[in-house]
Amino acid sequence: MELIKVVRKLEKLLQDPLPGRLGHLTMLPDSVDEKRFSIRDDHRKGAVLMLFYPDSNSSFIPFIKRPEYPGVHSGQIAFPGGKWEPEDEDLSVTALREAEEEIGVYAEKVTLLGKLSDVYIPPSNFLVSPFIGFISQKPDFKPDPTEVQKIISCPFPVLLDKDIRKLTQVKGSSGLSFEAPYFDIENEVVWGATAMMLGEFTYLWENSRF
Repeated sequence: MELIKVVRKLEKLLQDPLPGRLGHLTMLPDSVDEKRFSIRDDHRKGAVLMLFYPDSNSSFIPFIKRPEYPGVHSGQIAFPGGKWEPEDEDLSVTALREAEEEIGVYAEKVTLLGKLSDVYIPPSNFLVSPFIGFISQKPDFKPDPTEVQKIISCPFPVLLDKDIRKLTQVKGSSGLSFEAPYFDIENEVVWGATAMMLGEFTYLWENSRF
């Protein structure tokens, strides 16, 4: 789907009320107690960027694979993003700054369209705001090797393909394994908070009246 068509539809969709939990629940494991998602008073804030860009008459979205490190999000697939810093005017600035630092997309070239519902991540105690934006030309990605193991560029039509939504065994932060829904993107397991964001996005897109 051409970028201009995606952008025009998103401009309309993001003016309507967001599905929020209805979308998140499509990618939440049945075994998870929703009480875990009660936001702690001492939570930290962060933001990510779901970025659309054009290539070969279609639209793509970049994901990052994080390096292996001693932390709860080691090796996971995510949108570029990170924690809010005091110098950030708001969380949209956080999303753009982090995307520039992690994948080399200049913030001033990104047009923001809006945001999805916040997602709370209990293991890291982050409340994350997912912003949606686009860039008019294919970026020359420059991944930061300390933050990004690789960039995965997903064609937008693939993201909407229900056949890539599957179930697998994953290991949570507690060390216990359980069955979780995920998006199979280039043979990578996209689960957890990123999958919940995608769950809301695909729910919004698929249930639109446009």
